[in-house]
Amino acid sequence: MFVKSVSLQHYRNYETMELDTNNNVNIFVGRNAQGKTNLLESIFVLALTKSHRTAKDRELIAWDKDHTLLKAAVERKYGTYNLELNISKQGKKAKLNGLEQKKLSNFIGSLNVVMFAPEDLEIVKGGPSVRRRFLDMEIGQVHPGYLYHLQQYQKVLVQRNNLLKQMWNDRSSAHMQMLEVWNEQLVEHGVKIVKKRKYYLKKLQVWAERIHAGITNGQEQLAISYVPSLALDEDNEAVLFEQFMIKLSQMNDQEIRRGITLVGPHRDDLAFSINGKEVQTYGSQGQQRTTALSLKLAEIEFMHEEIGEYPVLLLDDVLSELDSYRQTQLIETFQEKVQTFITTTGIESIHAHRLQDANVFHVENGQVRR
Repeated sequence: MFVKSVSLQHYRNYETMELDTNNNVNIFVGRNAQGKTNLLESIFVLALTKSHRTAKDRELIAWDKDHTLLKAAVERKYGTYNLELNISKQGKKAKLNGLEQKKLSNFIGSLNVVMFAPEDLEIVKGGPSVRRRFLDMEIGQVHPGYLYHLQQYQKVLVQRNNLLKQMWNDRSSAHMQMLEVWNEQLVEHGVKIVKKRKYYLKKLQVWAERIHAGITNGQEQLAISYVPSLALDEDNEAVLFEQFMIKLSQMNDQEIRRGITLVGPHRDDLAFSINGKEVQTYGSQGQQRTTALSLKLAEIEFMHEEIGEYPVLLLDDVLSELDSYRQTQLIETFQEKVQTFITTTGIESIHAHRLQDANVFHVENGQVRR
């Protein structure tokens, strides 16, 4: 997978920008707040139709404009894909090879990316919502249908929680019947989400364990486990559905008292351990950083295994934060097999001599030059 060109219009601090990115490694150098991260973010947005930095699409549009237009030409093993995404106050419109896509899920997956950013350490150190977001965004890229079930689940969850709040004072038969309807819809989509997450983690763990052992010279063994709010050990969807429904029935009184849904994939988590000890609580800063690095490198291999192509790698000011050994491990992983976009405040902060065929761009105030 290879991004041949990127074009931006009214995107954050870029009025217009057209860039040929025909090199395997593209490095963007500049001071902070000049637009380097915005460039990498735009590629991420073209892949997932949403930002990794904000949930508010309005922030992606230049201050005094009413829309932003992002384009890219992506070369894949079956040909070139021309991606176009228009974001405005009215919503998003996506085109693939000139044809408008009725569903964004039909557009997502045309470009696959793995993003490394300083905040990735939060996948290990942060709260469960950070880890769920990590799971959802990565699974959604290779299995866009997953996003449909996730969106439907979230919609049902909001409706169900609203009903639970109403039932604090009114447990009428009509409300109880409506709750049963929401339960069935919640479980229908929830089972799909849990199954796909467990499949993804099983694959990811194989790669992450192997990569982590390599980075630590075999001194550390990383383990990743799924921590569901509801223990669902079966793979049969009919059995899972029944187990989930029974659990909701058992939690009925407690959920009505609290006015919130207490079980389901929206409350699940991941746990990381090194040599049997929990990384989030007992791991050193170095171990937490290595765990995050292993996860990201494992993503690259997982995507290659699933789609038959390597994703595009986006490194947002992270090489300078890695020590010499970890930086070498990362560079050797992507060198010659993964197209990579790198941002840095100074080329001297990275092992540039290891980067063959690197294209260096200078970014200043929303302008990019060679």
